[in-house]
Amino acid sequence: MNKLILSKLFTMKISRRDVLKASGATAGMALAPTFSQAQNIPSKNTFRLSLNLSTIMGQNLGFIKELEVASQAGFRSVEIWMPTLEKYLASGGTIVEAKKRIADLGLTIENAIGFAQWIVDDTTTRSKGIEQLKREMGLLAELGCKRTAAPPMGATTEAGLNLKAAAERYRTILELGEQMNVIPQLEMWGHSKNLHRVADVLFVAAESGHAKARLLLDVFHIYKGGSSHESLHLVGENSIEIFHINDYVTSIKPDQIKDADRIYAGDGEAPIDKIVHALKPSAQPVVLSLELFNKQLYTQDPLLVAKTGLEKMKAVVKRVNAQYKV
Repeated sequence: MNKLILSKLFTMKISRRDVLKASGATAGMALAPTFSQAQNIPSKNTFRLSLNLSTIMGQNLGFIKELEVASQAGFRSVEIWMPTLEKYLASGGTIVEAKKRIADLGLTIENAIGFAQWIVDDTTTRSKGIEQLKREMGLLAELGCKRTAAPPMGATTEAGLNLKAAAERYRTILELGEQMNVIPQLEMWGHSKNLHRVADVLFVAAESGHAKARLLLDVFHIYKGGSSHESLHLVGENSIEIFHINDYVTSIKPDQIKDADRIYAGDGEAPIDKIVHALKPSAQPVVLSLELFNKQLYTQDPLLVAKTGLEKMKAVVKRVNAQYKV
């Protein structure tokens, strides 16, 4: 910052935005980098928009075609599903070929969705789950994906999971992930009898005592599990790297709403602007990933679905930035 700017600071009232503009830092704060190649530059209060490939999974395109549709729609970030990747590999595809195609499409694989039972009480089942997770992490590391979801798979239908034990188990897979450079993101499921509230995953992540602990939250699951969006202010900066964005109508109550009822972000009654604003991206952008399982959308052209989803997410971010003067 030059002497002229410093002089202005001491001689007149000047807004933070004016200071940034004067020092040439405005570009890092603008909305535009979120939707351009500059989106990869970490800066305060930015979002990277991603497509969770569940959103076009019902069209049965297959792994590579899903990636192609996402890229054609304008996404530069995606979340993949382990079952889809493994089906591709089982049919003769290779990680080397997939990695090249991903690079050619200009995509970053932000996260993977898997279902290893790492959290359950049964020792044998948990050991198999950790081995599954280790194998999946190996594939993801080769592919260049640095994150994987860690949902409470296997601990959903019966209450009573000891959360301190869950924290120890989360630390175990965090240590594994740190070794393999693929960090498990602790996912909250609103339908789980255990990790269904923001408070539950906050406790498990904090109690794990590991610096790499991260939360994977979701607009739908916050509503489904009965948490208030106001609780998000307790989630610290950089605790969330991936956030699943979608919407819902409140005429379907939390105990009745299902994954298939998710709709495009901004089309429902979720306090979506307040939720996105509360995410507080800081050291790096938060990845907002559109995750839908809507059967009506599965009957539509997947490219249209992906393009529509991206435009609606852009509208949410633009509105949040304007509303809260980000």
